[in-house]
Amino acid sequence: MDKPAGATSHDVVAIVRRQLSCRAVGHTGTLDPFATGLLVLVIGGATRLARFVEAGTKRYRATALFGTATTTDDVTGEPIGTPYQGAWPEEASVERAMASLIGTIAQRPPVFSAKLVDGVRSYRLARAGNAVTLDEAMVRVEALAIASYRPPALEFVADVGPGTYLRSIARDLGERLGVAAHLTSLRREQVGRFRVDDAVALEKVSQTTGLVSPLDLVGDMPRVELTAAEVAAVRQGRVVGAVPPMAEQTSALVHGGELVAIGTPREGRWQPVTVLGPE
Repeated sequence: MDKPAGATSHDVVAIVRRQLSCRAVGHTGTLDPFATGLLVLVIGGATRLARFVEAGTKRYRATALFGTATTTDDVTGEPIGTPYQGAWPEEASVERAMASLIGTIAQRPPVFSAKLVDGVRSYRLARAGNAVTLDEAMVRVEALAIASYRPPALEFVADVGPGTYLRSIARDLGERLGVAAHLTSLRREQVGRFRVDDAVALEKVSQTTGLVSPLDLVGDMPRVELTAAEVAAVRQGRVVGAVPPMAEQTSALVHGGELVAIGTPREGRWQPVTVLGPE
C-alpha cells in the first residue's frame, strides 16, 4: 500500500488489522512518519515471508537540503551547528560526492532510529536526552543519481539494499561537500518487484482490494514444482526432491500454483526453511 505522510508504519499495521479483521499483519521495512510511499504488508501465514521481501532492493526518491544539519538528520529534527554561509557546490562536485557513497559502505545510522542500544531503541534514548553512539553498519548502495539540483535543494534517486538509511546518505553527502545537509522529503517507489504505482491507498485496503498471493511475494525466486506426496512431506519439515546441479539457491516450493514453502539445498535435496499452511 501507499503510506501517507504522518503515519508510522506501526499505525498502518494497526489500521489494516482492523480493516481485515486479522491480527497477523506485519510490514517489510519501516518508513519514517514523514516519509510516504510503498509499504509492503504481509498478512496471516505470509508474515513468515517478510524477510524474503525485505532482502530486495529498494528505490527511493528523496530531497536533501544543504546548509543545515539536524538532530534527526531529517526535517523533523532541530537544527544543530552553524548554518553554512558559503557558495553552493557545483553539480559536478555533488555527483563526485554521490559516487563516493555507492557500493558496500560503512554507514552510521541516525541517532533517532530504531537501532537497539542495550535493548533500548536508540530514538527513545535520544529523546530522553541521553548521549547515543551507534556503531557503523555495512550497507549496500547500488545507485545514486541526481533528479534535479536547485541549490540548496538536491532531489535524488537511490537504489539501496536492506538496512540503508536515506537520512544518513543525506547527512554524509553534506559532510563530504562541507555544507551540512538533512533530508526534507522521502518517498519509497519500489521494493523488489513491487512498485508504488501499483499500490492502493491505506483506506482502500480490504479483503478484495490490494491483496496478492504469497507466491507473488517471492515471485523473483526460482520455482520448484512438488508432487502431492512431497507437499505432505514438506509440511512435516522433511527434505524432498533432488536439487539440479546448477540450482544451488533458495527457491519457492510450489504445488498447483500455490506456494507451499521456501526451500534451500541440503545435500542434494530441498530442505524447507519456511513452511506455509494450507489455504
